[in-house]
Amino acid sequence: MSSDVRNVIIIGSGPAGLTAAIYAARANLKPLCIEGSVIGGIPGGQLMITTTVENYPGFPEGITGPDLMAKWREQAVRFGTEIITADVTRVDFGKRPFECWVENECHRANAVIIATGAKAKWLGLESEHALENRGVSACATCDGYFFRNQDVCVVGGGDTAMEEALYLAGLCKSVTIIHRRQDFRASKIMVERAQKHPKMRFLLDSVVTEVLDVAQNTVTGVKVKNLVTGAESVVPTQGLFIAIGHQPNTQLFEGVLDRDELGYLVHAVPGTTQTKIPGVFAAGDVADHVYRQAVTAAGSGCMAAIEAERWLSANQLH
Repeated sequence: MSSDVRNVIIIGSGPAGLTAAIYAARANLKPLCIEGSVIGGIPGGQLMITTTVENYPGFPEGITGPDLMAKWREQAVRFGTEIITADVTRVDFGKRPFECWVENECHRANAVIIATGAKAKWLGLESEHALENRGVSACATCDGYFFRNQDVCVVGGGDTAMEEALYLAGLCKSVTIIHRRQDFRASKIMVERAQKHPKMRFLLDSVVTEVLDVAQNTVTGVKVKNLVTGAESVVPTQGLFIAIGHQPNTQLFEGVLDRDELGYLVHAVPGTTQTKIPGVFAAGDVADHVYRQAVTAAGSGCMAAIEAERWLSANQLH
């Protein structure tokens, strides 16, 4: 067990985690960031698998996701953040100081900021994975701009799918929603909005079985199978957006912190990053199933660091 008790430990190193690290370091909290590993959580978060980021403020020419996260990491280290490339395997928030374990090594801190993020759910097709960021996306807000005046498809039947489709309809030539059932999980008003939109069409009782064309390294269409008739067809498209939900990386905190019905961490006080345990904060996509943007994650990382510093000061722990 480490004999040192840190001011704050940050779990995760995406936009939320590294922004929290920058603010905490500048507040002289000397934070420890346990950033994840290639085996577990990806260091740098979802932007590490994003080719081009064009909507993050300050980069008018765009920047690759890995380059942006490298700059973020460099900035955090510059101000005094210590970073460990490993996965937290268990936590104990029932005692103080809090304990964060990396296998058999225990790191202790008076405050913890959780920024483990979330990951998109995918269909699980080899062709889908091969064409990720080459026409296959899980974020219309992030990538819709690249498909202006083109034909695209959206897979899903919930509110997220309808929101993504309606957003894309404002940019694209046409939007085809592919859903495996006749009925939608989305709210009635969202479905009606989509059905009334002139650019929208629907393929129901259908699933995507293959994304074309891996050989050309770009999306040219999708193979679709009707689950009722068994008929197969090809839908020409330049973009495929997967909107079947996200999975927050909160398994580590099951039974420790409150989670909502989707598995996201719950803020005890709305408008803050506080969890039900004083001194434990949740920032970024791990607690956000609405916006899921790098800029909003960064903002909540800033909030968490400021709240942690104030909490430590108020409790005379720093």
